[in-house]
Amino acid sequence: MTAAASVVSVERVIDIFEAFQASQRPLSLTDLADAVNIPKSTCHAIVATLTARGYLYSLARPRSLYPTQRMYDVTRAILDKDPFVERITPMLEQLRDATRETVILGKRQGDSVVYLQVAESAHSIRYSARPGDIKPLHSSSIGKALLGALKEPDLRAWFAGRTLPAVTPATITDPEALIANILKSRRAGYFQTRGENVSDVWAVAAFFAVHNETLAIAVAGPRHRMEASLKACAQQLVATCSAISRQFQPG
Repeated sequence: MTAAASVVSVERVIDIFEAFQASQRPLSLTDLADAVNIPKSTCHAIVATLTARGYLYSLARPRSLYPTQRMYDVTRAILDKDPFVERITPMLEQLRDATRETVILGKRQGDSVVYLQVAESAHSIRYSARPGDIKPLHSSSIGKALLGALKEPDLRAWFAGRTLPAVTPATITDPEALIANILKSRRAGYFQTRGENVSDVWAVAAFFAVHNETLAIAVAGPRHRMEASLKACAQQLVATCSAISRQFQPG
């Protein structure tokens, strides 16, 4: 099997589990093949492997398939040993309770941001996200913070020759304007987005380092609440990042 074929196979396995997540019910082989948009024969081969490894089980009536708890147990065991998230989560929740807005922990992954943990606001109208969500570096507050952690020559090098797509009408797509925005924010100690990644959502973010890893935390919420509380949220956010950095200092 070529490297490209291996990558496609992995993507299809993930697509199968996400199909179950979306449907939240048992699915027949035909249902799965349609949901993942692959030939039924290919789907059958993947399902057979997952069933043999204990990740799926079959139902006779109706003839269908559903995941076992094995995937949950495996991922839970992995997450329990996470070097960052487990220790940081209580502090994210404290920040969420203090600001009453959604708090996100993220890290750079290539030219994107991956959310590692989310503590959602209790408000019925709130910014909603999930761990594993992928966001652009240039339009998200966490992305701006992570870019702002770079030395200025490295920051400018990242933007060189790069096209910045407009995620919303408010997204800053001019590289020089965004570099200026990031450098100004770095001097202030925190980074902002005002509807640049999700319309009508404002966010503030700050970065910190743990064991030579740069991560960032954001506080995000609807404009009608964040507009008045952004500076207060930023102060609480920066204090939380400082506390986390101290917690992970050696010695």
